[in-house]
Amino acid sequence: MNAQIKLLIYFFLIFLFLYSCSEDRLKIDVSDVKIKELKIERLDRDFFEINEKNYSIKSGEFQKKYGVFYNNYTTEILNPGDVNESVEKAVLAFLASNDMNTMHKDVQYIYSDEIISELERDINSSLKHFKYHFPDKKTPCKLITFESGFNYNIITEDSILGIGLEMYLGEKNKFYEMLQWPKYKTNQLRKEYIVSDAMKGWIVQNFDTNEPMNNLLGFMVFYGKLLYCLDAVLPETPDSIKIAYTSKQIDYCTKFEHKLWAYFTEKDRLYKNDMKHVNEFISEGPFTSAISKECPPRIAMWVGWQIVRSYMNKNKEVTLAELMNEKNQQKILSLSKYKP
Repeated sequence: MNAQIKLLIYFFLIFLFLYSCSEDRLKIDVSDVKIKELKIERLDRDFFEINEKNYSIKSGEFQKKYGVFYNNYTTEILNPGDVNESVEKAVLAFLASNDMNTMHKDVQYIYSDEIISELERDINSSLKHFKYHFPDKKTPCKLITFESGFNYNIITEDSILGIGLEMYLGEKNKFYEMLQWPKYKTNQLRKEYIVSDAMKGWIVQNFDTNEPMNNLLGFMVFYGKLLYCLDAVLPETPDSIKIAYTSKQIDYCTKFEHKLWAYFTEKDRLYKNDMKHVNEFISEGPFTSAISKECPPRIAMWVGWQIVRSYMNKNKEVTLAELMNEKNQQKILSLSKYKP
């Protein structure tokens, strides 16, 4: 083997080493991370045991089992509507509804014990990643599944993480059609999104503080940090799930990333503090109309995500906790050296 070939192999190995270090920054071993391992408590299943005759007994049992979450569930989450109506009457009406019973059967059919065990495993793994990066933060003490009549996906209350299973019945579920929800919304109502949505909810509860967001750049970096945090706690999850895009939308972003950034840097768009202007780029919808019908919705969030990724790749001494606590969005942009 001559010296030239040896030199080429040497540089190739150096390249592989540096590339792997960059790529594997968030792929960590969490087997030794200690958290309270959660078992999913199925209020969605238990709740339908209630009837007019056993209401008082079962309510007492469930208050003891589910704690404050049960009280909030019956008085707020189920949304009784009439403040003068008793909780008992509202609960029994919910349980007597033909639609709610059909919904319940759909949930029980899809979310078998096997599927629930998979969710437990994946959520606990994600929470271990969360604890690894944020050792001073608490993880949930309870993980509860419930049914709210199509009102809530994820609920975080103090130390409880709640998942509304009827919001993940599959994009073609007949109830979503009856509710006339648009395709861009129903596409996200699948079990593949549960862990990502749950972790997003937990991250927001822990970091959605009074961070200054008085212009488009502020919103871009804020959401970019949240999505990067999802990168850390869900290292094996596709980007399309984390940001709720189709694969076609991800391809569009990748293909036109340089043009998207050029668009945002024109005409001082990054620093406009007009909320109407900001909402054009962070709101839900089928597309971002200000750019094109092919451009995915919430496009500013995706670009912000790439800025934060670049920042963390260029500044390897910065920890995830330091990133989430950094309030200076201009500093993050400048040090990211983001130039797609």
